Amino acid sequence: MQTLRASKYGLSTTLLPSSILDVIDSLTKAGYEAYIVGGGVRDLMLGLAPKDFDAVTNATPAQVKQVFGRRCRIIGRRFELAHVYSGRELIEVATFRAPPKKEVTSASGMILRDNNWGSIEQDFARRDFTINTLYYQPRKGEILDFCHAVDDIKHKRLSLLGDPKQRFEEDPVRMLRTLRFAAKLGFTIDDNILEVIQPDLVQLLRDVSPNRLYDESQKMFTMGHLTQVLPMLIDFGIWKSLFAEVPAQITPFIQLAAKNTDQRISIGKTINPAFFYAVLLWETFLKRCDHYLNKGLVPAEARAQAGLDVLKRQSTRTVIPRFAETFIREVWEMQVRLLNPKPQQIPSLAAHARFRAGFDFLLLRERSGDTTTEGMGQWWEQYQELSSDDKEKWIAQFNRQRIRGRKKANQKTPVVEHFDLDVPLVEEPVKKTRRSRQREQTEQTPAHVASGINADHPILKRRRVQRNLDDVVFGPTQ
Repeated sequence: MQTLRASKYGLSTTLLPSSILDVIDSLTKAGYEAYIVGGGVRDLMLGLAPKDFDAVTNATPAQVKQVFGRRCRIIGRRFELAHVYSGRELIEVATFRAPPKKEVTSASGMILRDNNWGSIEQDFARRDFTINTLYYQPRKGEILDFCHAVDDIKHKRLSLLGDPKQRFEEDPVRMLRTLRFAAKLGFTIDDNILEVIQPDLVQLLRDVSPNRLYDESQKMFTMGHLTQVLPMLIDFGIWKSLFAEVPAQITPFIQLAAKNTDQRISIGKTINPAFFYAVLLWETFLKRCDHYLNKGLVPAEARAQAGLDVLKRQSTRTVIPRFAETFIREVWEMQVRLLNPKPQQIPSLAAHARFRAGFDFLLLRERSGDTTTEGMGQWWEQYQELSSDDKEKWIAQFNRQRIRGRKKANQKTPVVEHFDLDVPLVEEPVKKTRRSRQREQTEQTPAHVASGINADHPILKRRRVQRNLDDVVFGPTQ
């Protein structure tokens, strides 16, 4: 181990948020050791802005809970951690870990329980990547380096502590972390790691919880280097372990969406990871829609059932939360509404909660070469830039074009004589009820027969005499 001066590597308390300093100071004041460890220290040395900071201490989670009280929450069963809230910030506090006395592992070697507390030297040996093993004590201005990790950071080399195969068997998610760090930091992966990432080892990702894989996928989507990591997922055979029915190829639509996501992150805009899931699963969703349409379902029902099927299948790899599933399905449904909007509904559609996400999705489809959008992506883009009066004119023009298009379509449609398929060629005898037979018999029977008068009755033989009405006086009588 070597103790380095923090200022020599550009580290100082001025670069740290008050939240992490609050946690370090509180633990130190209570008599415990406390350090900043992991990616926060690494990124500061590389001149990057860390997304968050993690702390490590010799205090157990229960003791951390005693120090911070209601501001602390203990989570996890496999890796028990303490989450400490400082203002609006959340700091993850881990306890020094020692090698397990009795390993609790799966059949493949993945660690199922790891809550054995130890010293800082033992904790260092349990970590994965060398670049994440630097322990920084901000108040002392010291960095503890146990394995010359500073050299790996300087040479931009990504290597694991110990045997890579064993470390991946202990936690298969480290394979995803390897690709993520390589893409984010621009580091070269050590040859020892490249040799062991083989299909049989990648298969171990199937044993990982789908919830945890979803968290890892979110980190990949939001790290700002999605365009670099996607090809690596295919090259290392990890794609199918994350995405159930998505073909292992980067389509122009996926490529453009990944590039747009990275650009938004680079300029400080927020993104929703569920949006990229909607992009990845789009083609699978369309194929499933065609499947149900061929079965005779109406389009709305086909889209609803297809969305359920695709997301349920994806949940076998990464469990997408319910709110994210709802977002994805609403973005897909928005495509139909944006492609053929009713003129009177355009203003309310533009004010819809999912309009912006649906519009971005439609525009990306159009710019990636999807001709089925029929230019509506550009139409909606221009509509949003207009004033209120111009929007009314724009809608009126759209309505005229819509009516003109319908007339042209009707004119082009040839008039073809056709038989009414609903009328049978051979009329089958209709079964008559008892009441209908009686009604029919009554209508066909003469009145005198229906009243019971025979043909020989005198009233029927009576001769009718034509009367002369000239002498008859009409009107009131005397």
